[in-house]
Amino acid sequence: MKGKILVRRMLRSPQFMIGFFIVFGIVIVSVFARQLAPMDENMNHIVARFTPPQGIEAYKTGGYVLGSDELGRDILSRVLIGSQISLRIAFIGTVCVTVVGTLLGVFAGYFGGVVDDIVMRATEVTMAIPSMTLGIVIMAIFGPSISNLILVMIITSWKNFAKISRNQVMIMRNREFVQASRALGGSGWHIIMTQIMPNVTTPLLIQLSGTFGGIILTEAGLSYLYLGVQLPNPSWGNMIAGGRTYLAAYPWMVIVPGVALMITVLGFNFLGDGLRDVLDPKQTR
Repeated sequence: MKGKILVRRMLRSPQFMIGFFIVFGIVIVSVFARQLAPMDENMNHIVARFTPPQGIEAYKTGGYVLGSDELGRDILSRVLIGSQISLRIAFIGTVCVTVVGTLLGVFAGYFGGVVDDIVMRATEVTMAIPSMTLGIVIMAIFGPSISNLILVMIITSWKNFAKISRNQVMIMRNREFVQASRALGGSGWHIIMTQIMPNVTTPLLIQLSGTFGGIILTEAGLSYLYLGVQLPNPSWGNMIAGGRTYLAAYPWMVIVPGVALMITVLGFNFLGDGLRDVLDPKQTR
């Protein structure tokens, strides 16, 4: 697809543009979270506990822009640092999930036979178990840590990439140019990387965007159960869990991280839907 046509489709897709600006803004905020945070996210100020939101004017005076929690910690600072932690975990998890799932699906689709049977039966077993339930079991067995959290992401999310890449490879492997490369003595790995993979990236790219938002939700859900990011490190999930006891009296403790989580996942979902429209080969303009 020509670059000008691609850019034109992006600009004409409201979903893509909304998702792009949301995701771009969140990424910038997370990258500079440490510089933007007005306070140390783990510093307690008991005398200032449960301070209500004081507005943007408090940012310059060292006040609590979005209020404080039960220990007097600044919620804005914790939300900003929490975004950095959540996006870092989601990025590493998404990369690992994409690589593992895509490779398994490509090998299953290209070689078929026993390899295909093993991979497909594994995907069916994984799909039969709810992702959150599987994640809770894994974290309960191995213990809460960042590395185990990423392991949960891989085990619960690889199946989508495997199925997509397998189906695309099975369509592509019998095409004339692949047959020609095979007849000329090309190895299976060479054919996969140079002939097949460039033609299956579009659906994988769309899936990647949706998976990123799903991994953020999974991390937040496990952190809500205190099986993900461990205190005192902030995560949107454990912030919501810590504030649920005080929801009726001090709702900002739950609303602020909840809204941050909602906007982030919504942004990646919009971006994924927009990419689906932009990269749709049926479009003529």
